[in-house]
Amino acid sequence: MLHRLLFGLFLLFSLTIMAQTSQLETALFQLPDVIFKSIETPPGYTSAFELQIKQPLDHEHPEKGYFYQRAYLSHRGFDRPTVICTEGYDRSRNRNYELTDLVEGNQIDVEHRFFGTSVPAADIFDYDYLNLKQATADLHKINQVFREIYQGKWLSTGISKGGQTTIFYRYFYPEDVDVSVPFVAPLNLALEEQRIYTFLDTVGTEACRTAIYEVQKEVLKNRDYALPRLKWYAKGAGLNFTYLSLEEAFEYAVLEYPFSFWQLGGNCEDIPQKADGIEAALEHMMSTSGIDFFADAGMTGYASHYYQAGSEMGYYGYDTEDFKGLLKALPMEPHPSAIFMPEGMPMKFDGKLVNAVAEWIPVNADRFIFINGNSATWSATAVRPTDGIDALWFFLDGLDHGKARIKNMNPDERAQMVNALERWLEMEIE
Repeated sequence: MLHRLLFGLFLLFSLTIMAQTSQLETALFQLPDVIFKSIETPPGYTSAFELQIKQPLDHEHPEKGYFYQRAYLSHRGFDRPTVICTEGYDRSRNRNYELTDLVEGNQIDVEHRFFGTSVPAADIFDYDYLNLKQATADLHKINQVFREIYQGKWLSTGISKGGQTTIFYRYFYPEDVDVSVPFVAPLNLALEEQRIYTFLDTVGTEACRTAIYEVQKEVLKNRDYALPRLKWYAKGAGLNFTYLSLEEAFEYAVLEYPFSFWQLGGNCEDIPQKADGIEAALEHMMSTSGIDFFADAGMTGYASHYYQAGSEMGYYGYDTEDFKGLLKALPMEPHPSAIFMPEGMPMKFDGKLVNAVAEWIPVNADRFIFINGNSATWSATAVRPTDGIDALWFFLDGLDHGKARIKNMNPDERAQMVNALERWLEMEIE
């Protein structure tokens, strides 16, 4: 009897999922500018699809051409809230976001324009249309199209550069979502953010910062030892250096070392001491920042990112004052920039938008939850708490860029977040 009951419940559940999937596919067929195909369904969902969404190159002048933007839909139920995930880069596969699982919602994960496969054809490709106004208009179109299916509450979330996109999306389209949750999202206000330098000069202990600096000096002083080994490493790894020379990439990696150390949650006890020798210093530096990031593949793979940083999103540079006489390939002044513009095009930075958003947030950013790790380098330019708006800020103690997540919150932090979401979304969260 029990077996029959369990089989009956399983059959009912299966039929319910099949009915929802059939209903969803019918609804998707009726949406304009959406192509879809079924993909593997993540745990906890009833169906999932890869989407290709037709987007104009220029939302104000659609006659200029179009491209297809890749996204992923994971469906739980028509009566559930919907989370739009605002990626900052390419998204080659579907993935579950913590916020979506927390609210047991549907999810639309959207690849950023000009990344991955979401790229216009060569005859209409133009970086002038890679800007935040156009990128958030892409998200707005998706929101409006899918509201035909999902008519409940909407949230947006993103991580790092995707978290920045979450902030700008809400700025341009404040009515699209009910709640915004950017994770580890900097809001840079300049091409060379001075707050990064302040962070690196004060984070952790003086002993740890000194140990980092000593590794940098040791490696630069022993470039005659390091460069031949890096040359053979590059050859074995298939790395090419035409955008930068190998020596330039080497010096950039040395300068990047403290930024990456704190960003990735480096352990101060693992930093080699001078007595450990140049080999230990070089190995630790390579495992922390390394030259791979500065090879040609990194330049082309992140070209769109660098364009955005150099045109309107801002970024950081490298302080050289403590390396007088040690840099040979890079200049002392101006400070070398961490931005590598596509094909060496000049930077024409306009900071009006980022500064306008910085002024908008303290007045208008209700129903935001800003989540950062206080030991990550990008926390230096994170949005800071302000009075007068209904929002939450978390600077999670001791957590780096990759660990500042809901799963690593303490019970009080998580409860505070859940209570706010329940109030804003008018629902219970288990």
